[in-house]
Amino acid sequence: MEIALFEPEIPPNTGNIARLCVNADVPLSIIGKPSFDLSEKAVRRAGLDYWNDLNLSEYGDWEEFRSKKETEGQRIFLISKFGTKTYWDVQFLPTDVLVFGRETSGLPDSIKKVHDSERILSIPMSPKSRSINLSNAVAIILYEAIRQLNQGNPHKI
Repeated sequence: MEIALFEPEIPPNTGNIARLCVNADVPLSIIGKPSFDLSEKAVRRAGLDYWNDLNLSEYGDWEEFRSKKETEGQRIFLISKFGTKTYWDVQFLPTDVLVFGRETSGLPDSIKKVHDSERILSIPMSPKSRSINLSNAVAIILYEAIRQLNQGNPHKI
């Protein structure tokens, strides 16, 4: 399992996600240029003392990331409120990659329109709601994937 963030914009969200990845023992990939310096104090503070333990990879753009993951045989799932399936409709595999978009605009249409619509997942929410905080969205789906993968061994990550 792997988490990927496309051009993240808010340092505390990225820090919280980094801490979550360390605690869940999954790598984090950053795709494209974040709107902040990854060594910035805000990211480190939000990630607390976990930042040095993070398995972090950086990719210059979407094509570099996609090409590497597909070459390695990994399934890529995009997370979008416009997804055609909910995250609980998927049987996750240990090699899956979950890609989350920018906090303010999500994933660009240029990525979503060329991706298999069966692999664009959403998190159900009230019609009154516009979005779920990025770090919360990552936690929701990551821990569902971990739950599925560890059936019969609930204390294992």
